[in-house]
Amino acid sequence: MNKLWNKGNEPHHLIEQFTIGNDKELDLQLAKHDVRGSLAHVQMLQSVGLLTKKETDELLVALQEILKIAETGEFTIEDGVEDVHSQVELMLTRKLGETGKKIHSGRSRNDQVLVDLKLFMREEMQQISQLVFQLFQRLQSLSEEHKDVLMPGYTHFQIAMPSSFGLWFGAYTEALIDDMQLFAGAYRIVNQNPLGSAAGYGSSFAINRTMTTQLLGFDTMHYNVIAAQMSRGKTEYAMACGMSAIASTLNKLASDCCIFISQNFGFISFPEELTTGSSIMPHKKNPDVFELIRGKTNRLQNLPSELSMLTTNLPHGYHRDYQLLKDCLFPAINTLKECLSIAEFMLQHIQVNPDILDDSKYEYLFTVEEVNRLTLEGMPFRDAYKKVGQQVANGTFNATKQVQHTHEGSIGNLCTAEIVEKMQSVMRLFEN
Repeated sequence: MNKLWNKGNEPHHLIEQFTIGNDKELDLQLAKHDVRGSLAHVQMLQSVGLLTKKETDELLVALQEILKIAETGEFTIEDGVEDVHSQVELMLTRKLGETGKKIHSGRSRNDQVLVDLKLFMREEMQQISQLVFQLFQRLQSLSEEHKDVLMPGYTHFQIAMPSSFGLWFGAYTEALIDDMQLFAGAYRIVNQNPLGSAAGYGSSFAINRTMTTQLLGFDTMHYNVIAAQMSRGKTEYAMACGMSAIASTLNKLASDCCIFISQNFGFISFPEELTTGSSIMPHKKNPDVFELIRGKTNRLQNLPSELSMLTTNLPHGYHRDYQLLKDCLFPAINTLKECLSIAEFMLQHIQVNPDILDDSKYEYLFTVEEVNRLTLEGMPFRDAYKKVGQQVANGTFNATKQVQHTHEGSIGNLCTAEIVEKMQSVMRLFEN
């Protein structure tokens, strides 16, 4: 097998099979990032005299050819080749001979993996942030469209106070902003250059790490080379915490939709083709999409714990345990992106019930409105509370079903423009 660390002897095939696992399949997602890291590294090697201009030009042309293959999804890791790094070097060596072997000067497979993962996570986080923003825009549009449609608010699953669909949809837009603040913090951790840390202790070559930081578009670098190596696991964990926060908001939205679509509530509905049926009950319109979002996002909320347990009690330096981080993180990224996309699609077709409060059981939603009305007329609040409570007890309470909410963030003042500006300011944090 072609390995960057091969010294002439081969491990037992069972050892090789167990230690590699499905890493080759996961590495395909890193191919274009590995090439981009090498493009920057080659230019830096020339700048410090480790490559001639002719060698550099040849390598850059060959790497661009490999990059095109990787970007079209046609990159493969051949049988007998250990990983994406070995495959790229093999392709260069076949094309350029001895020049291809020089590309590994001044770096280790450890920092090669690190920079690949940083570039991969940065791109994935940018894509996730755009999907969150699309969902945000959909929710914000629905909030404005239905801002005057009242609905019941609940506490302890008991009828509580008047709410509105505008308030409900808008609540999830601002919750997503909080999630994106955390996600942006993780992005700052991701967007640091580890290249040049080698195996975690630097290089005796006079490499220029500032140059590769700039060429790869990182905000900064991990200056301390041990800290750069220690970022493995920590970076994935930071991203996972941000993903978990987004998943938590999606989970609550999905749970609401599962409840609100039921016949006992009847607050919302969806076209029949977006629901599923029963094998024996012809009336059923099941919210399977939201139930699966709920289940998948529950699993995503466990991701930080899973990654944390993988790296607990590891001393500094590289350990093969880190390889397993990809097994957890890569599928989770795809799951979150799928959940965000399908949630936004479903909300394109949501239908709200404008007549919910016609049902007499919702009259008690307005008890606080009546207490506040009496208070404004001069009655002490506690006396007003007792008076309305007695009316409820003896069955004489009669709701006016009118709301007078005007303060910031209430039914009558959703602060849409302010929320949009808040989200836009967060989204700017994801621009390189």
